[in-house]
Amino acid sequence: MPKILYVEDEPFLGKIVKESLESRQFEVRLVADGGKVMPAFEQFQPDACVLDVMLPNRDGFSLGEEIRQKHPTVPILFLTAKVQTEDVLQGFRSGGNDYVRKPFSMEELIVRLQNLLALRSNTQANNGQDGIAIGSFRFFPNRQELRLGDTPARLLSHRETELLALLASPPNANVARKDILDKLWGNDSFFNSRNLDVYVSKLREYLREDASVQLLTLKGVGYRLVC
Repeated sequence: MPKILYVEDEPFLGKIVKESLESRQFEVRLVADGGKVMPAFEQFQPDACVLDVMLPNRDGFSLGEEIRQKHPTVPILFLTAKVQTEDVLQGFRSGGNDYVRKPFSMEELIVRLQNLLALRSNTQANNGQDGIAIGSFRFFPNRQELRLGDTPARLLSHRETELLALLASPPNANVARKDILDKLWGNDSFFNSRNLDVYVSKLREYLREDASVQLLTLKGVGYRLVC
């Protein structure tokens, strides 16, 4: 049963969401005070976190940053009433994997949580002690590292790691652009689509060090990591 740390200071909303998640076979720890989140996290050891942004004593973004630093593979989903692009970007910079704007439907929240948990499980399943081979590279998702031979490892961002894990599981397979957007960002909006273009460009730059590795764009389909 997946364990969800849910941080929400509105009692009525917190109760409804907690009960709805539990009815879908999630184990939920509800915390209402931002200052109590980290002790609860360490005691509960959740599989994913759902964090409201506006909280008493400590905000969700700073909590996301600390969780990401200490536990780099735990998915974080932000709940926010803020709608400005800068607020969304701050959420991703703070370690968030996804965000849901308030008010939200429970079905949307549950689907996004399931996607994040499935992505994490897939990444861990493909991250043995020897990493994932991508041409001459070794990719270590849990350490967020891309290594080429004896050169120092390149440290990837959390989002770069997620994207490369999707493209490399397995390599040489077509990956639909819409599937990537749905799994990593929750939808295929124009804003998220532009973000994906940026991350694809970054990965191409990193992988250029091995000429045998190519990240191809398949027009109208998506991408293929050839190695």
